[in-house]
Amino acid sequence: MINKIRGTTGYTEQAEQLFERYENIPFEEVHIGFLDLMPTSPGLVLDIGSGTGRDAAYFADKGHRVVAVEPTDELRIPAAQLHPSPAIEWINDQLPTLDHVATRGERFDLIMLTAVWMHLDDQERQRAMPILASLLQPGGVMIMSLRHGPTPPGRQMFDVSAKETIRLAEAAGLSVIKNTKSESTQSANRKKSVMWSKLAFRIDGKK
Repeated sequence: MINKIRGTTGYTEQAEQLFERYENIPFEEVHIGFLDLMPTSPGLVLDIGSGTGRDAAYFADKGHRVVAVEPTDELRIPAAQLHPSPAIEWINDQLPTLDHVATRGERFDLIMLTAVWMHLDDQERQRAMPILASLLQPGGVMIMSLRHGPTPPGRQMFDVSAKETIRLAEAAGLSVIKNTKSESTQSANRKKSVMWSKLAFRIDGKK
C-alpha cells in the first residue's frame, strides 16, 4: 500500500465534483499552445496525476500507449471505468519517487504533469525532477503546468515559480523549450485571479 503524500489531500473528498468539472473542459483547450509538442506518431506517454483520465483517453484515441499514474483511488478507479481502453494502463503510484514506474525500465516520448507540480513541497520537487528526467526517451518532451493563486479549500499547494522549476529541470539535464503564462480557462478561477505557468522541456542536445 502506498503512503499518500500530503499533496493528494482533498481529492478523495472532491472526486465527484472534479469529474464533472474536468471532463467538461476539452483537452485542446487545456493544452492550447503546446499541441505542437505532442507526438505525431504512436508513442509511449506517461500521464502523472491522471485524475479523471481525460488526457489519457485523448492520447489513447490518438494511437499512443499511455501509462496513467494516479494515487487517489476515488479518481483512478472511476477514470478507468469512464475511459476503458486497452491502450491505457492505470497505475497507483505517485511523485516524488514514482517507485512502480521507475522500476519498469520504460522510457517515455512524452511526460505530462498537468496541475501536479505545485502539490509537491520543496524537498519533494528536488527529489522528483531527476527521476522525471531519467524517464524521458532521448528527444522526449515533458510538459507541466503550475497553478498560481489562492489554494482551493481542503487542498495543499505550494507557491512554485516557473523560474525555480526551470532551474531544477536544467540541473537534471533538461532544456526549456516553451514557457508561457496565462489566466485560468475556468471562469470561477478567473474571478480569483488564478494564473497558470505552462512549461515544456526536452533532454539537452536532443531535438
